[in-house]
Amino acid sequence: MGSPSSAEVTVHVVGQVERPGVVTLPAGSRVGAALDEAGGTTSRADLTGVNLARPLVDGEQVVVPRPGETVTAAPGAPDASGAPAGAPGAGGGAAPGTGGLVDLNTADLATLETLPGVGPVLAQRILDWRTEHGRFTAVEELGEVSGIGDKIYAQLSPKVTV
Repeated sequence: MGSPSSAEVTVHVVGQVERPGVVTLPAGSRVGAALDEAGGTTSRADLTGVNLARPLVDGEQVVVPRPGETVTAAPGAPDASGAPAGAPGAGGGAAPGTGGLVDLNTADLATLETLPGVGPVLAQRILDWRTEHGRFTAVEELGEVSGIGDKIYAQLSPKVTV
């Protein structure tokens, strides 16, 4: 897998699809095409909140949830309304109803850097972990990020959510 050209988009398809992983498609492709490239959805997929007609954004993560599972937009990816994350009307890094906690699955580099003990290098490592492993499923997974030891984890855990 080489570097995608500007005529392609590369996205990470996860969740209730037959073959989760990274797929590369022609620029202008839609979410539905990414799901097809990932082998289609499983019988447990809930597509009611997935806009299959939305154009893909290079580098985004497309999540296909199970029924009852809530999905928030990954950084740089459009939210359910189609607005790019960080744009007016799009979800930011803090999860709604969490009292200002930073959502590890939606926070961008700048938002992560607002956390205690997190500078640009560690913020990038958190983003890299998320790219490599998919969504954080528990705050405790922060301990798997290189550079986050017990001391930094103790500072971060009360300020973040998934």
